[in-house]
Amino acid sequence: MRRNSVSLLQPAASAAEWHGSRRDFLRGVTVAAGALLVGCGHSDVPGARVTLTQWYHQYGEKGTQEAVVRYAKAYTALHPDVAIQVVWVPGDYGTKLSTALLTRGGPDIFEGQITKPMVTAEQVAPLDDLFPPAVRSDFSARDLAQNSVDGKIYGLKMLDDTGILYYRKSLLKAAGIAPPKTMNELIAAAKALTAGNRKGLFLGNDGGVAALINVAPWSAGGDFLVDNKIVFNTPQVASAYEKMRELSDSGALLIGAPTDWWEADALVQGQAAMQWGGLWSYPTIAKALGDDIGGMAWPALDAAGHPATFLGGWSAMVNAQGRHIEESKKYLQWLWIDGLKIQEDWCLGYGFHVPPRLSLARSAAPLQIGVAANAVKDLNIWGRSLPPEWNSAMGTALADAVTNILKEGRPAAPELATAARKCERELSRLLE
Repeated sequence: MRRNSVSLLQPAASAAEWHGSRRDFLRGVTVAAGALLVGCGHSDVPGARVTLTQWYHQYGEKGTQEAVVRYAKAYTALHPDVAIQVVWVPGDYGTKLSTALLTRGGPDIFEGQITKPMVTAEQVAPLDDLFPPAVRSDFSARDLAQNSVDGKIYGLKMLDDTGILYYRKSLLKAAGIAPPKTMNELIAAAKALTAGNRKGLFLGNDGGVAALINVAPWSAGGDFLVDNKIVFNTPQVASAYEKMRELSDSGALLIGAPTDWWEADALVQGQAAMQWGGLWSYPTIAKALGDDIGGMAWPALDAAGHPATFLGGWSAMVNAQGRHIEESKKYLQWLWIDGLKIQEDWCLGYGFHVPPRLSLARSAAPLQIGVAANAVKDLNIWGRSLPPEWNSAMGTALADAVTNILKEGRPAAPELATAARKCERELSRLLE
């Protein structure tokens, strides 16, 4: 699930905005995707009256593909009148899904993240009836908001991901350094921990532009799009990016690592004493470093800020243009709402993710101790995400500004003002 499970520049899997060449291309996509037919449709499943097609992107963890096929077979065994066709989509999932949703032959069920254009284009069906009060209260308000547009729920969260600032406890102790609570403390720690071939901190090979473009402003108390208004053009957000530039200029960041921030190699191999990464990397890090590993949310910008991390992951949706909307919703209810054991298996049996059901996250044994327990706590308190109204054009405008601030040394305030004007024009277009 790893790097495909979160994008901090824009909502991951912004399906309504990916482009393709429609019907003829879709036929090739479906074949190339290697469709795995579970139940084999009407002719091969005695009594089957409905075949549901369900799309997944190609997850990175071993066993995930077999798991979704197993779940589908279990449902068909209980409901022999419904066959599930699982399509495992390698490569550019976004473009393929966007193309599929432009046709009447698109998947009945698919995964991604909700965007405003998907709702406007009537590509996703409302799922509010799957969330009675007892169910709704077992999902975080932020997960529900991430999947809601204009007060209606269109996505069902399958897994939650979050970010962690990992650090080698022994190296901090040897240097007489406490885990940093502010950006100034982090910069000082990164400098002090830089020695020989080891850098103090790894934020990705772009110096943290992609990984922290949203997290850094959140740590300053800032935000991006609230109540259909662009709100990042503020002194506090400018200060967050300028402090990131100070960190970039410190000489303490590792640049040019063999893998990027979403993998744990830089920390595990001793190339950096601290690394920003995902909770999904924790088993790999713990296996390599044992108890010599600590983790925390991104530090507050200053005394007026607070810790910050992202709320990422994937959600399941129902195609509003599909022929079997009610049957699709019943399958999703069985799979991701009633199926608590399935959700725990999916989140923790192959990779390492937080189950979206709050009760399950509280009871799952692997999440109850150490770094994992702290990560779940930080996610619940500080985890943030971009709203469905934020799109890729806005993400590009902001990324260009942040790149200019961090890499070109340009003043933050005018760069943010330019980006905000572009985002406001784009938002006006979307809300017309």
